[in-house]
Amino acid sequence: MKDTKKLNIRFECDPSLDCVEVVIRAREQDETVAALMDKFADRPPNTITAFDGYGSVQAVRPEEIISASANGKLVNLVTQNGSWFTRQTLQSLEETLDKRRFVRISRFEIVNLDHVIRYDFTIAGTLRIELAGGMETWASRRCIPVIRRKLTGKE
Repeated sequence: MKDTKKLNIRFECDPSLDCVEVVIRAREQDETVAALMDKFADRPPNTITAFDGYGSVQAVRPEEIISASANGKLVNLVTQNGSWFTRQTLQSLEETLDKRRFVRISRFEIVNLDHVIRYDFTIAGTLRIELAGGMETWASRRCIPVIRRKLTGKE
């Protein structure tokens, strides 16, 4: 982990605890904090470390993801259990997800094909995708050939 910030590390004994508790204190939640939280997160294998809007850590299984979309420096993961954020880039997330199950539909979004309810190719050449939970999204024209092959099973 490349870090230019000083880390102050100390141990506090607390006999009332029955587990190890790690608290990270910082001025703000930045890349250093996210990297430390990821290292200490007790997450099962093949999960993505994500955060809610309040900084709580959540292990998200890839099959739970309905869609992932870029939102500034964060990626928003939408699941049936709510929305989470991860500091992974959309590109690095795409590389870790199952290529048979996930497809990039635009520069800013990836969807899980297992959660596609309906899709419509319009006369104008666009693609509307309806996802589980009543979500609706649109694919960019440059991604349509790949999406079409995946949806029709002709890869």
